[in-house]
Amino acid sequence: MKKPLLILLFVFIIRVSYAEDPDSPFGVLEFLHWNHSWNNYKYAKEEDLKKVVSLIKEAGIGWVRFDFLWSDIEPQDNIFEFEKYDRIVDELVKNNINILGILHYSADWASSCGRWNCPPQDNQLFIDYVKKTVGRYKEKVKYWEIWNEPDSGIYWDYQYQDGLKTYCKLLKEVYLAIKEIDPLAKVLNGGLTNLSSIEKLYQNKIKEYFDILNIHIFESPLNLGSEKRLLSSVRLVYKIMRRNADENKKIWITEIGCPGVRNRRIKNWWMGKNPSEKEQARWLEVVFKELLKHQAVDKVFWAFFRDCKDHFQDGVDYFGLIRWDFSKKPAFFALKRFISSWRN
Repeated sequence: MKKPLLILLFVFIIRVSYAEDPDSPFGVLEFLHWNHSWNNYKYAKEEDLKKVVSLIKEAGIGWVRFDFLWSDIEPQDNIFEFEKYDRIVDELVKNNINILGILHYSADWASSCGRWNCPPQDNQLFIDYVKKTVGRYKEKVKYWEIWNEPDSGIYWDYQYQDGLKTYCKLLKEVYLAIKEIDPLAKVLNGGLTNLSSIEKLYQNKIKEYFDILNIHIFESPLNLGSEKRLLSSVRLVYKIMRRNADENKKIWITEIGCPGVRNRRIKNWWMGKNPSEKEQARWLEVVFKELLKHQAVDKVFWAFFRDCKDHFQDGVDYFGLIRWDFSKKPAFFALKRFISSWRN
């Protein structure tokens, strides 16, 4: 083989190995499963899914976190529909992007209260959906998160908030079911919004039933002391882990982000004034640079990759690194540059 061809082959192998690298610490949350009226049919078009995955790959992002929604997959008892998720998984795998799948929320027919944000009326119904899903994708998806923000009354209804007791029982049963289907799979607890909830995980004696500790951290770059609080949060999490003899686990921060808006008239997000697109980009660089310095932080997922359209009705719709029309924000280029420098 001629030398130029060898060089080209070497470059190709390097590029592929980066893309497939499960050790990449860079992830994004993106709602690739959204094809419903309540989210303005974000990915109703096949070409939009392909376009956004291509942009995720272009940025060099190694991981995508998205929902394997129970109500989509099992709309009626024992009737399973995987076609949409087959397409999403195949598109990501084809582009050598790793997947963190979230298993949740309740299907209405199986919910304790008839709504998506209440625990299942029978854990076995949830486990049946989990087994079918993990079994179908076990060659392509090795990391699973059980529920999203179970310590938040928004995502685990307030009437069922009991110090995570009910959730921890579900987590234990699901963990054992997943390991039965795929012993090599890794299980994350549902991302926690409150650091005091980490103590509750350990108080409920559940540390043997999650492989990676999963938290969510949000700070506004416009608030004084935000960088200091960011780092203090991670140190506190690790301190709690050490106190519970669980310091050998890794920490994944599966949601962190802020808006990046061009129009200041947009309603502010929950942490105050909306940052501009340039302020968002500067904050993103701080987030990845500082958090990845900590010995226990293994991965950080920016929320979100693409803006939403009138879903949250405030600055949260503008968390994306790209706009609704797929144009790139300054934060996209900031992350792409950071990932490139990290690789080198």
